[in-house]
Parts: sequence; C-alpha cells; structure tokens
Amino acid sequence: MNPRNNARMHFTRSSGVLVHPTSLPGPTGIGDIGPDAHRWIDQLGAMGCALWQVLPLGPTGYADSPYQSFSSFAGNPNLISPSALVEDGLLETSDLDPTPTFPAGRVDYGLLIPWKRRLIDTAFERFGSDSDFETFKQDNRTWLDDFALFMTLKDMYGGSAWTLWPPKLRDRDPDQLEKARKAYRGDIERHQFAQFLFGGQWKRLHDRAQRAGISIIGDIPIFTAADSADVWANRDLFQLDEEGRPSVQAGVPPDYFSETGQLWGNPLYDWEAHRRTGYAWWIERFRSTLRRVDVIRIDHFRGFVNYWEVPGGADTAIDGRWVDGPGEGFFRSIETELGTLPIIAEDLGEIDPRVPILRDRLGFPGMKIFQFGFDTDRRNPFLPHNYPKNSVAYTGTHDNDTTRGWFDSLVDDERTFVLEYLGTDDSEIAWDGMWAVWKSRAVFAIAPLQDVLDLGTDARMNLPGSMSNNWQWRADIDALTDDVIANMRALNKATRRKPGRRTRGR
Repeated sequence: MNPRNNARMHFTRSSGVLVHPTSLPGPTGIGDIGPDAHRWIDQLGAMGCALWQVLPLGPTGYADSPYQSFSSFAGNPNLISPSALVEDGLLETSDLDPTPTFPAGRVDYGLLIPWKRRLIDTAFERFGSDSDFETFKQDNRTWLDDFALFMTLKDMYGGSAWTLWPPKLRDRDPDQLEKARKAYRGDIERHQFAQFLFGGQWKRLHDRAQRAGISIIGDIPIFTAADSADVWANRDLFQLDEEGRPSVQAGVPPDYFSETGQLWGNPLYDWEAHRRTGYAWWIERFRSTLRRVDVIRIDHFRGFVNYWEVPGGADTAIDGRWVDGPGEGFFRSIETELGTLPIIAEDLGEIDPRVPILRDRLGFPGMKIFQFGFDTDRRNPFLPHNYPKNSVAYTGTHDNDTTRGWFDSLVDDERTFVLEYLGTDDSEIAWDGMWAVWKSRAVFAIAPLQDVLDLGTDARMNLPGSMSNNWQWRADIDALTDDVIANMRALNKATRRKPGRRTRGR
C-alpha cells in the first residue's frame, strides 16, 4: 500500500440520494437550481442523508444527455431558475407568460428550451452589466471566451456541428475568429451572461448544502463530446483528422448492457500531447469541478488504465482494441497541483486487473451495484455482505432500471434468490434492497430517488445504447411524503448512517 494513502480521503459513513437536478419537481417544465432545489436540500437533511449525487451539470447536446455536453466547464442554462430570476429582480412574473403547458412527470425539451432561452435573453436585456459580471468573465476566461463564441457560431449555423462550419472558422483562423468576436459581440455576451446566472444560482445552492451538512457528489465524464467547445478549441489534445472528425472514437466492448458494446462516438485523447502540457487542461477541469461539488465520481475510471479504441467510421463498438491510458502519473500530476483528490472511481463493467490496483494505490473507493449481485452465488462481489469498507454502494444508478423494474424483469430462479437473500417478499423490494445496501460496510450508501419512491421501469432515467426517452424523468411534486422522509430517517439511524462531519476529504 502506498504510504501516501494515509493522507487520502476521510469519508464518513453516510448515505445519500442520486437525482439529477432536471428530475426535481417544480412548475416550469424541468427541475432547476432555484427554490425547489433548496427545498430538496432541506428534505435530504430531514431524511438524515449527507450526500446528494447530481451527475454532470453541463449544457446538453446530443439526445439531451449530460454525458454529451457542449462543454466540460460550462453549466446547463436549462437549470437556471426563472423563480430565482424574479426574486433577483431580473424578471417580472409577467415575463414568464405565455408559459407552455408542460407535461407532468417528464421534461419536454422541445417546449422547454426556446421558452427558457427567451427568459434568459429578457433577463440579459434588463441586466446590462456590473462589476460582478465583469469579474466573472475575467475569472473564467480560460474556457468562457471559447465556449461563448462556440455557442454563438453554433446558433449562427443552425446548430450544426463545428466540423460543418466554414473551414476558416472550423479551423480557428485567428483573423476569422477576431471578426466573429466583433460581429457577434452581443450574442457572445448573452452566452457569458447565462453562465454568470448559472454560476450564481449554483453557488447559492451549494452554499445552502454546505450549511445543511450535505456534500454534493458531482461527475467528470472521462470523455468529451465531439461537438463541443472543448474539442473545437483544443484540437491538438485529441485524435482527429484534418477536418476535425474523430480518427478513433470511444466506446466499450460487448457487456452487461449491450451485445454489440456501446459506441459513444467521443474523440479519444492524444495522451502524449496532454502529458507534454503537464495535463494543464485536465487540471483546470478538476479545479473547475471542485469549485462546484465536494466529491467527484470519475466516470469510466478504467479508461485511465486502458480504453476501448474504435475506428472513426465504425458503426458498432465490436471491432475495437484496448489501448493503454495515462495511468497513475496522470493523477499524481493533478494531485501535485490540487492536493488530495476526493474521488469515487466508477470501476464497473469489464475490468483489467490493473484497474483495482490503480484504484487502491490512489486510495479511491470503487462502486458496488446491488442489482449486479444475483446472477451467480453468494461470493458475488456485488452482494452487500461482500462490500469492502472503501466502496460506494448503490441499489442502482442512472444507467440501471429502477430496483422495482429490475426485480420484475428477473427470471424465476433469480427472483427466488433475491427474496431468499433479503429474507422478504416482493411488496417493498426497493426498500428491502436499500436496507441491504445501507447495512453493508460500504462507507457511502446511495439510492436513486426512483428507488426511494419505489417506482417501476417507467421512471427509468437512461437506457444505455438507446436513443429516445432518456434523461426525461421527473419526480411528482407530492411524491416525497412525510412518511417517505420518516422512513429514510429511520433507515439511516438504524444503519448508523446519520450525518456526521463533512464528507469531503480535502
């Protein structure tokens, strides 16, 4: 064991709920980071929870997935709260009209996005400028200038990918970029203003969480979207062809989720180019994320050991190959700049033996998923009695069916195993699974809000490999009843997961 691990994270035995802000209830078509999110913080505290896992918060592009964001640094303007803008005097209540008739229980992005954008534009016109805004632009210039220009040009070209823009803009000709900055100065500033609003509202929410003793677990997807400001502004850090398209792309081989694997389409990094810069881009990415959250879940942690490289023109992920990633030196370089990293390593799926070795050398807890435990026998590492202390245990994640939906889909022998293991019937199967996870040795126990509410497959957040009906689920306004809160509080007390000191290990 590396002796430096003695200075690693000191996470306290505690619990939490996984729910993306878009899924929170509220009256304006999507969960946001305004008053209803503040109420959610209070509800978490009443439950006796100390953790809120939020998933990525960036502006969504392809299929509305936060794992395919236009930026690794920006916030999602759709999460800006109209109510908070009214409270701040940037909108009048009448500005919200006409408000679309939003569906209950899901996000309709087609209705939402133009309405939300109109409100932000109205707030911008009313705002003008002030010293706080100017300071924000200066403090975030390393990513904000390129992002705002990227989004402005994307608007100008009908939302098309940057690889389809005129070649001089695609290839970032300095003269053309300067002309664009002058010609579209107002539009660029509108995008900067949206980020200013997001940053301010999120800071207030994060501060509220800190006062309540709630640590926020954020997410860093290992890969970036091909159509993003990240790739457009840093082409030398990615493996691209002359026109900016991925020469190789990310994915995973056939696994639990898909017989043909998952073809993500993200460009792969030129790790040697990153190493030559001292991983400067990554250091800023971690620094930016740690300003917003207390703990980071590294999505696809195994990709830092080795990753599945698929040819750029492939239609499936089958014909790929494993290529070594940057390994331990990557994390040591970031630690040198930022200190101890409060990280959860997503170490699921097909795992190279070097992955748990690296995870343990770095002292990061891995992930255990209750739903993965019932296809073999009692030695299965995903069964709760086998969880190590330095792990984060979930009933399921955003990529799984709800526990109720999962259980209903099992064959008879598997269902019998589940019921025998839990010593129960199936009347409250989600809560029975939570009890098993909460009683385990794992330092963190987390359940999606859908399991707290014991919902079925209709409430599933994401089905990997599918292209529709994902990232839309929302909780009903009255779903989190006093009884549910009291039951969570009792669960945390009985399993000694009551909130203690702060969970961040910095």
